[in-house]
Amino acid sequence: MTGHRLPRSGRAAGSGWAGQAGQATVELVLALPVVLLALLAVLQVGLVVNDRLLVAHAAREGARAAAVEPSDGAATAAASAATGLDPDRLTVVRSGGTDPGDRVTIRVEYRSPTGVPLVGHLVGDVIVSSTVTMRVE
Repeated sequence: MTGHRLPRSGRAAGSGWAGQAGQATVELVLALPVVLLALLAVLQVGLVVNDRLLVAHAAREGARAAAVEPSDGAATAAASAATGLDPDRLTVVRSGGTDPGDRVTIRVEYRSPTGVPLVGHLVGDVIVSSTVTMRVE
């Protein structure tokens, strides 16, 4: 039995883990920014979806207020008070009749800020809207 014996570790003598550890570090350094950017993008999408849900809620509240009280300011006040959205970015438009049995339509638009670092500046503000129609009581 002549020949070379491998050490107990199962690898040839002289080969080490130093090269592989360096390679793993380089791969991490290259992949980490992409992964972080993807996570920030997912966070930004989640914030915009949250604003979309709040706008739908504001439109329902505004339509309900407009159906009960025919004044123009009632729908705007109810939509603004229903959520914690920035009133400077919120637009409420009322259309339709004011007599009982008529239909009133409320359209709420919100300019959702995209303030997540890196991602927000690439996308810009997103406009989300919702429209609700109810019968005037």
